[in-house]
Amino acid sequence: MSLLLEEIIRSVEALLRLRNRNQEPYVDPNLDPVLLVPGIAGSILNAVDHDNGKEERVWVRIFGADHEFRTKMWSRFDPSTGKTISLDPKTSIVVPQDRAGLHAIDVLDPDMIVGRESVFYFHEMIVEMLGWGFEEGKTLFGFGYDFRQSNRLQETLDQFAKKLETVYKASGEKKINVISHSMGGLLVKCFMGLHSDIFEKYVKNWIAIAAPFRGAPGYITSTLLNGMSFVNGWEQNFFVSKWSMHQLLIECPSIYELMCCPYFKWEISPVLELWREKQSNDGVGSSDVVLESYRSLESLEVFTKSLSSNTANYCGESIDLPFNWKIMEWAHKTKNVLASAKLPSQVKFYNIYGTNLETPHSVCYGNEKMPVKDLTHLRYFQPTYICVDGDGTVPVESAMADGLEAVARVGVPGEHRGILNDHRVFRMLKKWLNVGEPDPFYNPINDYVILPTTFEMKKYHENGLEVASVKESWDIMSDDNNIGTAGSTMSSISVSEPGNDQNPQAEARATLTVQPQNDGRQHVELNAVSVSVDA
Repeated sequence: MSLLLEEIIRSVEALLRLRNRNQEPYVDPNLDPVLLVPGIAGSILNAVDHDNGKEERVWVRIFGADHEFRTKMWSRFDPSTGKTISLDPKTSIVVPQDRAGLHAIDVLDPDMIVGRESVFYFHEMIVEMLGWGFEEGKTLFGFGYDFRQSNRLQETLDQFAKKLETVYKASGEKKINVISHSMGGLLVKCFMGLHSDIFEKYVKNWIAIAAPFRGAPGYITSTLLNGMSFVNGWEQNFFVSKWSMHQLLIECPSIYELMCCPYFKWEISPVLELWREKQSNDGVGSSDVVLESYRSLESLEVFTKSLSSNTANYCGESIDLPFNWKIMEWAHKTKNVLASAKLPSQVKFYNIYGTNLETPHSVCYGNEKMPVKDLTHLRYFQPTYICVDGDGTVPVESAMADGLEAVARVGVPGEHRGILNDHRVFRMLKKWLNVGEPDPFYNPINDYVILPTTFEMKKYHENGLEVASVKESWDIMSDDNNIGTAGSTMSSISVSEPGNDQNPQAEARATLTVQPQNDGRQHVELNAVSVSVDA
């Protein structure tokens, strides 16, 4: 049944492609190029067989994924190079470069038909931008990368430099708009900090979306101790297990670089809390349950003890996978690079971050009735979170703390990955990328569109007086759900000038009426009259 359904869907898609093949897409040759940079787990990764050169997608692959993932993706960190190397010596991990790099960051499992939205990454944004007149390989490009690696791995930064040069030349030597998502913002900032001259040469604007500039403390703490699920719902039954993901991430520098930044002045410091059973000193062998709290640097001891006996079975061989202090040292240097990076004077920076969702900030394991008795058993405990405002993954406080001179920082209610599909984000991008006709009435900071509807001005003389009247109205459009819910309001103001030898006596009065509309708009009407003694 499922195979027939898939065949039908593929046939319909093929028919639609044939019908639309002769329709020329709209292309605007005047647009500046855009380079999209994804975050962690946001690039398709293929394993290349050294013997026959055959490529096989190992990330993302929903069906039959776990075995290939463990065989081809599991890796070990090499402190001499800072690179994570796959355990399988017969394969190498590569990123497909089809469609000017867009294929790797579009739909992460192109074979998936039903439920495809779960593996969409930049898909909706790519479709939207093609509709604006961007063209793949001319003005629209993608940069996929091996997200297991450090954000400052020189091999990745060299690839990014080459990509910038390629985009620059392909677009007729136009400077580039870089749009990064999530951890992609850390990669871009590392490159900017270490290769500022190249960044300034090729980049015009950098727009960071949902970037964890100071880490994702709650999310990464539970990831290191319990693993991570990339997809939700029914797909989890077929996808990589949380345990398999856990074993991979323990050897990934990128994960350690996403840990809480310990030297950042948090409004409230993130902590790791444990309900522990302690022997009392009453001499009768009783025990008490106490709540222990560890700040970011203190919690490293908990990570070390909880993962001290962690092992993985790789092809019948038991491999030790403890908390990796060599990676921690590497990640500390990366955080120093991020902290010292400066924005080149010729580059404009914009920051969009997600809001209005409960976002893990601190993590707690155990409770008074079921305390943690053995730290090595933490992997079996379900974490509970102390949450703050954010996008569900990155706290607002972290995402806003870019440490750069930003043209704008704008909060958008939305989920960490879903924000890439948000029409409010699309509206901001059009404004900042100068796409289409300029809209002088749109302000991305508050996401208001103010549309003038009428403007009338009259002047006349009457009995030695000069009278001027103005009538003006606007419609204010906003995505704020609360706008337009209150009743009509009216305000008035008056000003006067007593007059002197050079200026006549004058008085002005104005009335401002705000009327909510059924469609969420607000209609604003201004009526003003000024009267002065006729000179």
